Amino acid sequence: MDNGLLVVISGPSGAGKGTICKRLKEVMKDLKVSVSTTTRKPRNGEVEGESYFFINEDDFIKKINNNELLEHAKVYGNYYGTPKEEVFKQLEEGNDVILEIDIQGALQVKKNYPRGVFIFILPPSLKELKNRIEGRGTDSKEVILRRMKCAYDELNYAFEYDYVVLNDDVETAVDKIQCIIKAEKNRAVRKKAIINKIREV
Repeated sequence: MDNGLLVVISGPSGAGKGTICKRLKEVMKDLKVSVSTTTRKPRNGEVEGESYFFINEDDFIKKINNNELLEHAKVYGNYYGTPKEEVFKQLEEGNDVILEIDIQGALQVKKNYPRGVFIFILPPSLKELKNRIEGRGTDSKEVILRRMKCAYDELNYAFEYDYVVLNDDVETAVDKIQCIIKAEKNRAVRKKAIINKIREV
């Protein structure tokens, strides 16, 4: 059996990564969503073990030192990371796994697991991005300005990814990502098991 596909989705804060991943999980029932670990405080509506694993900074640093994370980064003063064991377990069982992570983390994964598929989510415009961030109602003006500056700089990293998907409409963006996943699963390099099986007959 071939390993599952690791799909990494990232982009600027407010680009709609979370909404897209939530919708992907609804339409692709077999898709496994990796839950990240973070030291930031939960936002309204976020659920422990579903949205994130919320831990303190000391425990997070222990995970780094014990090499328990596939990637980790410090973003806006908080640590974020992807638990390695569960991701690799799912992939080895042939399950596809989607990671919704920041750009720093995505580039680490690309270095450590280049067989992944890396998708960068673009907002329709920086103006719309600002409207989305302000619409959350969770950030101060100072934080919003910092996020906007970061978003402008982060657009440069889009060229490090395999694909870029414009999120001007969630359903359209989700359809494009589904097409990418279907195509990637049929790459010759990912079909070694079935090719070898046919050759044995």
